[in-house]
Amino acid sequence: MTPPTARTWSRRGTTPVIHVRARSQRRISIAALTCYKPGERSRLVYRPIVHPDHKAGGRRSFAWTDYRDLLVDAHQQLGRSIVLVWDNLNVHRDARMRAFIDTHDWITAYHLPPYTPQLNPVEGIWSLLRRRCQTNTAFTDPEHLMRALRHSLRQVQYRSDIIDGCPTATGLTLTTSQLQPQ
Repeated sequence: MTPPTARTWSRRGTTPVIHVRARSQRRISIAALTCYKPGERSRLVYRPIVHPDHKAGGRRSFAWTDYRDLLVDAHQQLGRSIVLVWDNLNVHRDARMRAFIDTHDWITAYHLPPYTPQLNPVEGIWSLLRRRCQTNTAFTDPEHLMRALRHSLRQVQYRSDIIDGCPTATGLTLTTSQLQPQ
């Protein structure tokens, strides 16, 4: 809920101040897949979750079942097999997640080396969101933040050129067989 500050202004000699009502203990998680196929428009498939206040208990991040549901939805939406290039998030390497992937022939998963977020194309989407819809905005509540995130993500979904720029920023190129370093 605390906004990242990119640029501010105020009268000369006065420190710019962004008023934030209070820190919310609720968390918002978003999982996304950037989808590429040569000759077709690039796609973005995402799922947000608003987690309850941490004092009320419960999970504060995506569970393996949430990622599973995202993959099933993406498969239905895209109508084809999925090749995942995942980072080393513990949920991505969970034994139940691996078992799910192993039992479905329409999923192939590759894991990035540890500590290489710069190779993950989705990181470009998160960077864009931080710079576009979150900068210099003091959100009134988690729902206000969620509306802004959904609006920005919908805008990105219709801009395949932005989605195409994500693997380009990683230094990877798309081929018909695999992602290869340039």
